[in-house]
Amino acid sequence: MADRLAVFFDPCIFDHDTGQGFFEADASPYLRVLEKHPENDDRARNMLSVLQQGPISEVLDWHHGEAAQRADLERFHTPAYIDELESIPAVESRSFSSTTVFGPGSYPICCAAAGQTLAAASHVFDGHADLAYALVRPPGHHAQPQMADGYCFFNNIGVAIEALRARGLTKTAVLDWDVHHGNGTQQGFYDDADVLTVSLHMNHGAWGATHPQTGDVDEVGSGNGVGKNLNLPMPYGSGDIAYLRVFDEIVAPAVRAHQPEILFVANGQDANQFDPNGRQLLSMKGFHELGRRARALADECCNGRLVLVQEGGYALSYAAYCLHASLEGVLQRTAGLADPLAYMQEDCTALDDFVDQWHKQYAAALGRS
Repeated sequence: MADRLAVFFDPCIFDHDTGQGFFEADASPYLRVLEKHPENDDRARNMLSVLQQGPISEVLDWHHGEAAQRADLERFHTPAYIDELESIPAVESRSFSSTTVFGPGSYPICCAAAGQTLAAASHVFDGHADLAYALVRPPGHHAQPQMADGYCFFNNIGVAIEALRARGLTKTAVLDWDVHHGNGTQQGFYDDADVLTVSLHMNHGAWGATHPQTGDVDEVGSGNGVGKNLNLPMPYGSGDIAYLRVFDEIVAPAVRAHQPEILFVANGQDANQFDPNGRQLLSMKGFHELGRRARALADECCNGRLVLVQEGGYALSYAAYCLHASLEGVLQRTAGLADPLAYMQEDCTALDDFVDQWHKQYAAALGRS
């Protein structure tokens, strides 16, 4: 089972229409050509294409899961919030923030994204495969129990975890290497001792009422969950070497100590060096190594059970290549696609003190909790 990857996908994800403008802002009167909102259907079409036609296509098993039901969503999200989304007329578009656009008819698409993630997780939990990946949009890791944020409406991973816990799953871990802080997942499990949440992200801080969490080191969890939320706000431009060092020295020991039954990965590629939404410098090689390390960690701690879920990645061509690279790493295959663009960072000067400082700040935060 471990030499193949189960992929869960519903083509309706292409119908989530986030519109056009000046990147993710309103259209400018000074520009003739509008561009699509960065979280658009084309990015997912390229991801699908590279998986169907790239070197790993021969080891992918394609599946389609049912849409998430109301009861599934309510395990993570509040009924009032679900009512709010469900009540939006199918012909209307609504903005939940300046960047978070709920397009016409998006409600069933959001349910489908959560459903594919839940189906992928159930496929692994039930022993049908060790490795699964959900190619979904809209993404989910910014969606909190009671609000939308950062292009996200339902927290796909959160919904899946709660569904499995209702069936007997006890301990799990979420590793989020999307370039932005996984604040929704953090919020949903902040006081929960059985769910370890780890987020590697650029150090962007809070960004308003829909994202009050800072993503800083001192957000360590609360109550029974103290010590079970790890934020790694990486300096801008950290690159491959820095990410892999932090994985080896902070992330992997934390996951080993938690001993989850299944490892979830919020598999965004917007930390890539050409992404318009990120300021990090990861290459295809870096994503390949992250995938390989996640697989090794799952083999060590979870009997090989690993579920990856698509999050960000907005460089139209390069994000798809980085997705392929990360899944090649998970499958423990050598790189089959050459990197057509990479700038290879040879040092990690910005990280000289980061690991030591992180440990000091985290210990201090625990002492205050």
